[in-house]
Amino acid sequence: MPLYDAVKLAKDKFLDLVEVSQDANPPVCRIMDFGKFKYEQNKKAQEAKKKQVQIHLKEVKFRPNTDDHDYNFKLKNAISFLKEGNKVKLTVTFKGRELAHTELGIKVILRVIEDVKEFGVPEFPIKPDVKRTFSTVIVPLKAKKYIDASAAKETNAKEKNKEKIEKSPEAGR
Repeated sequence: MPLYDAVKLAKDKFLDLVEVSQDANPPVCRIMDFGKFKYEQNKKAQEAKKKQVQIHLKEVKFRPNTDDHDYNFKLKNAISFLKEGNKVKLTVTFKGRELAHTELGIKVILRVIEDVKEFGVPEFPIKPDVKRTFSTVIVPLKAKKYIDASAAKETNAKEKNKEKIEKSPEAGR
């Protein structure tokens, strides 16, 4: 259809003539309400963003001579972060002469890794970050299960809605 006729047809229907594919020869156009189209695209993007599962990186800081009570408190926090599906960065910071005994800091990190092994695994080996810190990141074991579970809930909800629509008396009309 010639361009002039397409523009006239779009104006008669009070709609827009939108070029869909400019690479095609001749270009492909569609008659639509472009404002409504953009609105629906934006709504779909917002829905997709709402359903995303975000994994955050939480940090738990230790010292090489952390007492048992403080250690247990921080360990409990790390485990709760892992249960929520977040990654946990374990950091041991050294001050002054503590740098002469870096093996104590590594022992603390290894102890934490051992205590949280049922909730997460290290993403990479222990490494020195800056001059005075050693760290590693623990990834939750069930993060994938959380993501799969949320996707399964969405599909179940969609199936239930379809069943309700099919069973409704208006569906036969």
